[in-house]
Amino acid sequence: MRFKNLDLNLLVALDTLIRVRNVSRAADEMFITQSAMSNALGRLRDYFDDPLLIQVGRSMELSPLAVSLEQPLRDIIVRIETAVVSTPSFSPEQSSRSIGLVVSDYTLHTLIPPFLRRVAQHAPGIRIDLKPQQNFPHLLLERGEADLLVAPTIFCSTNHPREVLLRDEICCVVDAAGPYSSSKLSEADFVAAGHVVMTPPSGGESVAQRACRELGLELRVEVSTFSFASLPVLVQGTNRIALVQRGLAERMVKLGGLAIVASPVAIPPLEQSVQWHSFRTRDPALMWLRAQLAEAAVELEMAGDVFTT
Repeated sequence: MRFKNLDLNLLVALDTLIRVRNVSRAADEMFITQSAMSNALGRLRDYFDDPLLIQVGRSMELSPLAVSLEQPLRDIIVRIETAVVSTPSFSPEQSSRSIGLVVSDYTLHTLIPPFLRRVAQHAPGIRIDLKPQQNFPHLLLERGEADLLVAPTIFCSTNHPREVLLRDEICCVVDAAGPYSSSKLSEADFVAAGHVVMTPPSGGESVAQRACRELGLELRVEVSTFSFASLPVLVQGTNRIALVQRGLAERMVKLGGLAIVASPVAIPPLEQSVQWHSFRTRDPALMWLRAQLAEAAVELEMAGDVFTT
């Protein structure tokens, strides 16, 4: 099919080339030969009278025109994928869809287990592809690389709908035999102590660090890690403190050697939301999965691990 003399099949090739910036990988992703993809790139260059992808050393960079086409083209592809994949009705028992879900390792250890149990019970054919959270995680939704995002509300995009799933207190985890385990932790001790913090692999800061910074507190960071789940065990045997979501801290304390104490500073609780692309609000499969996430959050609340809103 052509539109203004452009073969519309080439738009999918262009979207893939812009996204992966490599002819060979783009060909693999589209299940065509490298020569066929090179031919498609040549035809696109002729149509737009622009190089689109420029070889720079061993990598390829986007031309200014390709950069300007990237987002509107991705929107078009996402709309088409939504129309093709979504069905007017959805039967969990019969569905075999693959769902991409972006989560942090905190969510992986707390909300995801009861969510997966529910999905396995009611929709055994659905495949869940868990993807790691990154900076600006909503971009994965906009690129069509994920279906749902579970993230702190403050990190969600204002351009797409979301629903609050749960809230979780931020507490201090310390060594059970250390100086802070048996007495009320003072703000002076909190500021003076060494801290173990989670630093996202792609940069940025955690919700707890951001809250402390906004309170004008500068933590003495002695250890940084890429994983929320590692925070409690990294304070064991030391006089350090880790700010941890209570739902995760409670799980770690049960392993022994750790204690939970209240934070001496007023850190707002973590609020987690589920977000999806605005184009996919009426996707019945995603509506059902969002409901399962909400039920899983209620299950956590009933267990006393978190509280929902």
